[in-house]
Amino acid sequence: SKGSPESKPAPTSKSPPPSKSPAASQAAAASKPSAAWRNPWLVVVLLALGLAAWQWIETRQKLTDTQQELARRLADNDSVGAEVRGLARQSQEQVAGVLGRLGALEAKIAESQSQQAALEQLYQNLASNRDEWVLAEVEQGVTLAAQQLQLAGNVQGAMLALQAADARLAGSDRPQFISLRKVLAGDLDRLRALPQIDTAGMSLRLESVINAIDTLPLAVEGRPQAGEAAPAVAADASAEAPAAASSPSPSIASVEFWQRLVSIELWQRLAGEFWSEVKSLVRIQRFDRDEPALLAPGQAFFLRENLKLRLLNARLALLARDQWTFLNEVQHAQAWIDRYFDADAAAQQTAQLALKQLAATEINIEMPTLNESLSAIKTFKLGQERK
Repeated sequence: SKGSPESKPAPTSKSPPPSKSPAASQAAAASKPSAAWRNPWLVVVLLALGLAAWQWIETRQKLTDTQQELARRLADNDSVGAEVRGLARQSQEQVAGVLGRLGALEAKIAESQSQQAALEQLYQNLASNRDEWVLAEVEQGVTLAAQQLQLAGNVQGAMLALQAADARLAGSDRPQFISLRKVLAGDLDRLRALPQIDTAGMSLRLESVINAIDTLPLAVEGRPQAGEAAPAVAADASAEAPAAASSPSPSIASVEFWQRLVSIELWQRLAGEFWSEVKSLVRIQRFDRDEPALLAPGQAFFLRENLKLRLLNARLALLARDQWTFLNEVQHAQAWIDRYFDADAAAQQTAQLALKQLAATEINIEMPTLNESLSAIKTFKLGQERK
């Protein structure tokens, strides 16, 4: 039965494996190296693989260095190429600009040639057409008047040119020119309404002030003139000499002497002479402005020359109708004359009066245009051509 102890199998005892003998172990150890040397190609292959790996690594490193160097040189080449491209682009732009200017000059030359040819043709046609000839003269006169106004501000010259154009139209005695004469009359009325500027007269006044600069006395040079006191004593001596010569006796002369000595007129004359002498020694002058600066002789020379330069600049500004520059220079000249020169001198007062009048004059006048007259002439010419 299963529960009986007799039914259990008997335990089996495992015997240890038999141990190898020392001789067998030595034989096995000797057989291992002999197996490795038995296949030398394996060693060669391993060495070859190691050498190949080392060469691959070295080649890879060199390739990396070469790539980096190549990239650096490519970057340098790119920067140089960018500069070259920029210079080339700039050169192309300059060439294009030069070509453009050359083309513009050629166009202007062609335009001038065409205008010259047109003018020649116009002159030829005007020779056979009296009305066109008159219109050309009138247009030339109006153009001249416009140039006088815009370039030189010469109102009188512009009025003379317009009056000549109107006289030319009136001389032709053609009814179709009445409308043109009305337009010219309107422009003439506008020019007559402008304030008149005597440019030549103002320039001459500036020149007179410039010439008077060297004669203006400085404020620190004012001194009393010698010889102001009347030589009353000499006159008395000369008057008394004949009296003494004609005196009949010393007693009579002594009586007259004491009478003259106690006379009031003598003491008044002596007091006047004494006061004249005192005034010649001391001078009291009142300045209603700041005390004038002391100037050395060299500084006085440069002061006068700089003052002349300012007045010359004012003269140029007058001719150019530059109101700001003209007024600025004249005012500076007034300030210098008032500060450094004697205000009581007649020459200084005359110069200041002239400069004051010049500074109060308006020289920058807005000139009207003659576009209406020019447009009317062109419109009339187009109407004549269409006929």
